[in-house]
Amino acid sequence: MQVTQTLDEGLKREFKVVVSASDLDARLNERLATLKDRVNINGFRKGKVPVAHLKKLYGKSVMAEVLDQVVADANRKIVDDNGLKLAMQPKVKVTAEDEPDEQKAVLGVIEGRHDLGLTVAVEVLPKVELTDVSSLKVERLNAEVAEADVDEAVERVAKQNRAFSAKDGAAANGDRVTIDFVGKIDGEAFEGGSATDAPLELGSNSFIPGFEEQLVGVKAGDEKQVSVTFPAEYQAAHLAGKDATFDVTVKGVEAPEELKIDDELAKSLGLESLDKLKEAVRDQIAGDYARVSRQKVKRQLLDALDEQYSFDLPPTLVEQEFENVWRQVMGDLARTGRTLEDEGESEESARAEYRKIAERRVRLGLVLAEIGEKHDVKVSDDEVTRALVERARQYPGQEQQVWDFYRNNPDALAELRAPLFEDKVVDAILGKASVTERAVSKDELFAEPDEDGEEADKPKAAPKKAKSRTKTAAEAGDESEA
Repeated sequence: MQVTQTLDEGLKREFKVVVSASDLDARLNERLATLKDRVNINGFRKGKVPVAHLKKLYGKSVMAEVLDQVVADANRKIVDDNGLKLAMQPKVKVTAEDEPDEQKAVLGVIEGRHDLGLTVAVEVLPKVELTDVSSLKVERLNAEVAEADVDEAVERVAKQNRAFSAKDGAAANGDRVTIDFVGKIDGEAFEGGSATDAPLELGSNSFIPGFEEQLVGVKAGDEKQVSVTFPAEYQAAHLAGKDATFDVTVKGVEAPEELKIDDELAKSLGLESLDKLKEAVRDQIAGDYARVSRQKVKRQLLDALDEQYSFDLPPTLVEQEFENVWRQVMGDLARTGRTLEDEGESEESARAEYRKIAERRVRLGLVLAEIGEKHDVKVSDDEVTRALVERARQYPGQEQQVWDFYRNNPDALAELRAPLFEDKVVDAILGKASVTERAVSKDELFAEPDEDGEEADKPKAAPKKAKSRTKTAAEAGDESEA
């Protein structure tokens, strides 16, 4: 096997590999020699079939296997001999002297008429010269859980779990009605617009705007037609902005019973006392605060790393990441029935904007991978399994299908591993970086960055109308940005 490098340009490398027809024939005969002990052919005792006869019967199919192995060997030799770290799988093209057509060249090699020629094109990872992470400075925001927030949350829990009792007379705000309804557009029922025995608390704003208000005053047994207009940003694009009517049958009206916040409420929820309920609520709120605080620290950290590093990026990796981002952007727009023109943006400017996002993600991914390798960050199989269990729990009734899907798809399983690795790398960096603590209010903790603020994947030049969409598209990778 002769390997000659023919291109060294940026992160692109290309090699010419030549394997003589005699070498291929020797490999073929070796493979056939192992095959003769396993096949049964009429007229020959097992293990006594001449290799020449096997070549006549199985030569082409076995030679195809030989070629696959040769390609694998060539790729491995190129990587090992040149000390390369590949960004993508090599792109291999079969060539043969005086035969430009690749399919005919492959056939000629299989039939032993040509030497095997391979053109192997690869993209390599850039060399990332790491800076000292201890020079990084970030600020962690901490908010105390106010007693008023705990009381408000407990009251919401009480309202969600309070009892209702049948009521004679007209329904008022705060009452619960049980209804059947059929939604129609232009007189035709639409998919997903019908239900039976649906409970609805009036004033809860859980239905389409204007729907609940029109049921105030109804009584059990009433039939009423409700007219509404779906919001322009409604998640179902085929309904967004459409006028609709709902034929409603009121099956029952119930009034809420007295709201009680006491030990009995806590016990109905499986807790010992009201104090224990408040403690559980406080812990949940504190956990929410901690998650938001960590997300903001992580954004600061990624922004700081992004400013520190500048290097060539593997074009194919960038293109793949851009396609992922662009596909999500187009999907988000399609679901809302909007277009780039509605957002006040041309396709050309939008593509440029999202390509910057893709480049940032790839760059940060490479930096984090290098830092992770330097600090020997590992993700155990047990950690991946726990993440898979959590993912399966998100799909009640389909747990086994989700489990099987991930276990049978290495790429999907890698998507679970990636955010675990990234979070571990972030923790490793924070353990060495300069982290200052600052006490803030809940409002400041949850405040979104302003126009000039830095966000994980948002280019500062993005148009104002595009910003909210940019965030939505990019934040799919917010916790696994690499």
